[in-house]
Amino acid sequence: MHIRIINPNTTASMTAAIHQAAQRQAAASTTVTATQPDAGPVSIESHFDEAISAVGVAEEVLKGEREGGIDAYVVACFGDPGLLAARELTRAPVIGIAEAAFHLATLVSTRFSIVTTLGRTGIIAEHLLEQYGFRHHCRRIRAAEIPVLDLEHHPDAAFTRIVEECCRARDEDGIGAIVLGCGGMANLTEEISREVGVPVIEGVSAALKLAESLVSLGLHTSKHGDLDYPRPKAFTGKFSALSDLKLPSPR
Repeated sequence: MHIRIINPNTTASMTAAIHQAAQRQAAASTTVTATQPDAGPVSIESHFDEAISAVGVAEEVLKGEREGGIDAYVVACFGDPGLLAARELTRAPVIGIAEAAFHLATLVSTRFSIVTTLGRTGIIAEHLLEQYGFRHHCRRIRAAEIPVLDLEHHPDAAFTRIVEECCRARDEDGIGAIVLGCGGMANLTEEISREVGVPVIEGVSAALKLAESLVSLGLHTSKHGDLDYPRPKAFTGKFSALSDLKLPSPR
């Protein structure tokens, strides 16, 4: 089994950390590779960042399809940018880390809180909770108020702030589990769990294990309905190369 992790931002060190976290959780028979777009934001902290990065996600899926042999994809940003568009481009399962984390959190607790980086990204998480149908499971979205790249540049201070918010969530929110709201937190899960003492779910590992499960069960992205391959059409300007997409014809 070959699972491709796509980091939608362009920070190579974060891609490497996400890759390492995924490899630790992968089954012995699973090959995990990681990639990132050639262009786009160095971190994703706004709707605008997500819109730009969604194009990069789609391009990385198209690259993977041209390579062949990839059984599933993971979109490793908590905003799940470009997730549905990516699913249109392949029969392989495509898993977003926020959606995966929400699913697994509800399997170990009736209520959870999210601890994320910046308050404005918490609003994006609210939108996803509504979209995915998990709003009534989430008690609160808390922000450590740290920029995403502080996880790379100031790891000790960032870790302390995240643990502090996790402890407040544990003590004040009436929850049984915590979801970490950033792909860049993937390599902190075990340490945070030890500090906080409740189940801590981060989306990269959750998405990886769900992807393995779907592949093992022989389940693929449905091509009946809205996730069918896009209809061929002309693209102009900087996207003109997409006019030559070699995808199966939609139904």
